[in-house]
Amino acid sequence: MYVPAPERYDSMTYRRCGRSGLDLPAIALGLWQNFGEANPYETQRDIVLRAIDLGITHIDLANNYGPPPGSAERSFGRMLAEDLRGLRDELVISTKAGYDMWPGPYGNGGSRKYLLASLDQSLERLGLGYVDIFYSHRFDDTTPLRETIGALKTAVDSGRALYAGISSYSAQRTLEAFAIADEIGLDLLVHQPSYSMLNRWIEQGEPSLLDVLGERGMGAVVFSPLAQGMLTDRYLDGIPEGSRAARQGPLREEFLNDESLSHVRALNDIAEGRGQTLAQMAIAWVLRDPRVTTALVGASSVTQLENSVAALDHLEFTEEELARIDEHAVDQDINIWAARSSDL
Repeated sequence: MYVPAPERYDSMTYRRCGRSGLDLPAIALGLWQNFGEANPYETQRDIVLRAIDLGITHIDLANNYGPPPGSAERSFGRMLAEDLRGLRDELVISTKAGYDMWPGPYGNGGSRKYLLASLDQSLERLGLGYVDIFYSHRFDDTTPLRETIGALKTAVDSGRALYAGISSYSAQRTLEAFAIADEIGLDLLVHQPSYSMLNRWIEQGEPSLLDVLGERGMGAVVFSPLAQGMLTDRYLDGIPEGSRAARQGPLREEFLNDESLSHVRALNDIAEGRGQTLAQMAIAWVLRDPRVTTALVGASSVTQLENSVAALDHLEFTEEELARIDEHAVDQDINIWAARSSDL
């Protein structure tokens, strides 16, 4: 029987999520990759339980995480029932809806019909009465935004979610969401955008998304801080067999071109000079901005998770280091969510 480490909260850094009353760990665990039916359940369990022992209180899911869709929630639901039953109130569990989940006209998008049906299905798979955060996973230009934000309010008002969030909305769409939420009496807690040294879209524009979040006091849980794996030492010498790029997953082979790899190698040199792995520096870099609450990381092994959490041992940057990083932290057009979410 799992017994959590008694010192689990001693070394983790916690940050207040915007101007809410909720603290989140500086590093959270996302179950987007490696938690489907093709992955051994015992490995999944080992990763999650080690995360909790390291002080990670926030576990991030979505309805379609797997594959197949729903399987990550089912796996984590089993852990909640068998290992974590007594820890529910120590965890922040989030899920989302927005992408394809089931056939027919009601299985994706931002409609009230889809969002609330999906939330009910997620709760059943998780074996929970509520989630802590429920997100609109993407902006849907075929649905009135008022309907989408209204569905989030219903989720909170009904007790099926404690907080509401949005993911991958552009700065302008986020401002529009705020206007509606203010009108109907919904507090939007958090935004979940992609962000990394090779994908800096949330810094761009007037105002930028980061500007909007800072001004409105909304937290930011940034995903893919390792740029789908590009910001690790795995691709410094090419594409290894069995890697995400080799499998043609979210990390596409064309992203690993001569220009991008030259920047990655230069960033790796800077990380070595700091006494960090490239992955650790990449995580520390996104956390350098006080408007970022949490870096959301995935893991395929306990060792990989531990390496990511070790980024917290060295979060400070000198001005010289930041200037050197900026020379190579150049947008590489790898935001695969942009056309479907941010730019609509």
